[in-house]
Amino acid sequence: MLASFSLGAEAARRHYRSHYHHLPEMAAIPPRVLPYPQLPLPFEIPGAQYLPLAWVDVKGWSDDDHLAAYKTFRASCRSINAQTGVSEQKALGGSLSEPCRAAKSLEATDDAQAKTFFEDNFSPLRISRLGESDGFVTGYYEPVLEGSRTQTDVYNVPVYRRPSNLFVRGFNQASVSMPNKGSVYRKIGRRKLVPYYDRGEIEDGKIAGRGLEIAWLKDPTDLLFAQIQGSARIKFDDGATLRLNYDSYNGYPYTAVGRVLIERGIIPREEMSMQKIREWMAQNPDGAKELRRQNRSYIFFHEVNLSDKDEAVGAQGIPLTAGRSIAVDKSLHVYGTPFFIEGELPIESDRARTPFHRLMIAQDTGSAIIGPARADLYFGAGADAGRVSGRLRHPMHFVMLVPKSLDPGVRAARLPVPDPRPSEKIARLFPQTDVPKAPAVAATPGKGETVAIAGPVPLPAPRPVIEPVREPRRHKSRSHQQ
Repeated sequence: MLASFSLGAEAARRHYRSHYHHLPEMAAIPPRVLPYPQLPLPFEIPGAQYLPLAWVDVKGWSDDDHLAAYKTFRASCRSINAQTGVSEQKALGGSLSEPCRAAKSLEATDDAQAKTFFEDNFSPLRISRLGESDGFVTGYYEPVLEGSRTQTDVYNVPVYRRPSNLFVRGFNQASVSMPNKGSVYRKIGRRKLVPYYDRGEIEDGKIAGRGLEIAWLKDPTDLLFAQIQGSARIKFDDGATLRLNYDSYNGYPYTAVGRVLIERGIIPREEMSMQKIREWMAQNPDGAKELRRQNRSYIFFHEVNLSDKDEAVGAQGIPLTAGRSIAVDKSLHVYGTPFFIEGELPIESDRARTPFHRLMIAQDTGSAIIGPARADLYFGAGADAGRVSGRLRHPMHFVMLVPKSLDPGVRAARLPVPDPRPSEKIARLFPQTDVPKAPAVAATPGKGETVAIAGPVPLPAPRPVIEPVREPRRHKSRSHQQ
């Protein structure tokens, strides 16, 4: 619209000059200068509500191990500092680079230093989904499973790598990993694209015998939970360990099998846990097969070069930290963002209400992690970590740590004081001299005194309506023109 208007105005000027060339050239209109600096708008997270807090109002903040959180944050900073630009438009954008530069030069050695670092570089912001007061957390871990490099009578469940005919727009087979959301196709020939096989078709052997098998497991339930967690360690009989990580998926949305069991009335919601799902599937093999296929999503893995001492690698591309790393909705949040999560969780036992107040760092994502205050807490590898993470489905308070460069209060301090209202200027230029002076008002009237209240200022009299004078129309005589 602006471009068309500008072109139209230029055409009008050319037309004017062509007919009135004897008139002087029109002066160029100077560009409008804004009276205020052009500061970026405060960040916005779709579907979220937030409340700025003071540090003293963050419950449990002083009781946390800030040094452990600081070390995890610095690990994320290595990836953030290596970035050349921010390709995606998200709330925090590239603002984490500023606290990361500060962390690069600070070798914090105690909790007090780490705590001061976060308080000096971030502002706490209570965050939740619009209309809700709390966020929601689950847990995840890295399964340790028994397996084989070759198929046997015991180990006959294949773990597949990404097939060559799996196609995602914008990616190629050389990509390290594919997205966990969006459309995925099966390429037939050179041009035809159709939806990829779902879980049931893959389990029935649609891609078997193509050399895609990385390893073999005992139980399809083990594979299902390895796919849900996104990583796994496979122990072989010779003592070697194979590390697997998420590579790609088949394009179907994730369906939680636990929710299916709740909806069917098989397991009560308050008793739901990963252990309960495993027990039911072990006791009902045929039902387990049908239940697995309710989740049409299927995950493909790739091998990663990690030792047994290393934690799984998250979506940010760095090893996770047990008890400090979380998976978040990557469409809303930036990897490396600190979140202080507070509430009570069944950490010590199924029925325990263990106080949990911990600063966590966003370093991973998951297809089921959707929303501004939704997180998956990483607890490490092995059976113990699996038991803890498997029973977490709880509301928690979320406080997002926002870099101070985005703090609305800091922005406001940089803005100049606005100009006086135009009505005050007009009052000075056109004083109402005929208005009687208002009586003085006592500041602190004593007993029995009356306070004079100024009456309303009268409006100026309206201008009189003057009817336009119509002059008689003069007609030219045709005889004068002959």
